[in-house]
Amino acid sequence: MKIGKLDWKDLSKIIRNNKGMSREDVRIRSSVGEDCSVINFGEFECVVSTDPITGAENNIGKLAVHINSNDIASCGVEPLGILVTILAPPKTELEDIEVIMREINEETKKLDMEVLGGHTEITDAVNRIVVSCTAIGKAKEGRAVATGGAQEGDDIIVTKQLCLEGTSILVNDYYDKVKDILSKEEIDEAKKYIHRISVVREGKIGGEFGVNSMHDITEGGLLGALWEVAEGSKVGFTIYNEKLPISDITRRLCKLFSIDPLRFISSGSMLITCKNGIELVKRLKGNGIDATVIGNITKQNKVLIENNEEKLVYPPESDELFKLLEV
Repeated sequence: MKIGKLDWKDLSKIIRNNKGMSREDVRIRSSVGEDCSVINFGEFECVVSTDPITGAENNIGKLAVHINSNDIASCGVEPLGILVTILAPPKTELEDIEVIMREINEETKKLDMEVLGGHTEITDAVNRIVVSCTAIGKAKEGRAVATGGAQEGDDIIVTKQLCLEGTSILVNDYYDKVKDILSKEEIDEAKKYIHRISVVREGKIGGEFGVNSMHDITEGGLLGALWEVAEGSKVGFTIYNEKLPISDITRRLCKLFSIDPLRFISSGSMLITCKNGIELVKRLKGNGIDATVIGNITKQNKVLIENNEEKLVYPPESDELFKLLEV
């Protein structure tokens, strides 16, 4: 099988046929592309999400905290705690585990989160360290935002720049190739992208604004995230290539590695749909967060417009990052 997420149709079938019992106290439940499950506890709701780090070798503790807390933020909720599982191969040194946990400790403190527990194991079942986390948040009853809540006529907004996480991984894990096309200053700038991958602030702002849907852009990139939002909401979309916020450094790196930036892992950018995108962009920018309206939600077709040409968007495949891991 290909490295990365399962094929869209295969995964949809597996999830659909293996949900266990449907409980009345689960308000938002598992489906392909839905960031979190939301469980009703009366006055409050518990928001939970889980994700692993498998495509990076550096900063994996930092990444593990943020990709999971970002999922909670996509519901318009602040994360409060995290559970951590570390599976490491026999060649791992104790210092490697300590570094990961120091990163997790530092990042959770920045987000006012607690490390609630977890599991650490040395095993020959993996050939590189895998960190998998479960994040938890709390919301007032009925306030958590679903990924599948987009409505026809919504504006589509993305925050910051696309491919922040992917670019950071390239400059850290593939330095020997990167140094041939980027200056030292550009490499230093790209390394700083890792400090911008949290979307907790924009998630909170979006929740307060009353958006219809949010989805943090992770594996599969922008087009993968848009597909998941559209499928979950039973709508389509139209976006414009010339409006997409992608840095020159990212574009050059993607060209070097033959990577499509629109399908490249992009933690650090939140995908949001709402009825007054321009007003939301103003509010985000007023809080120091760059944001761009890139298109709108439509009735059915999923379309990218590039050079005045309409191109249909197809189901997401493996993230572009995994092409490098297969070499």
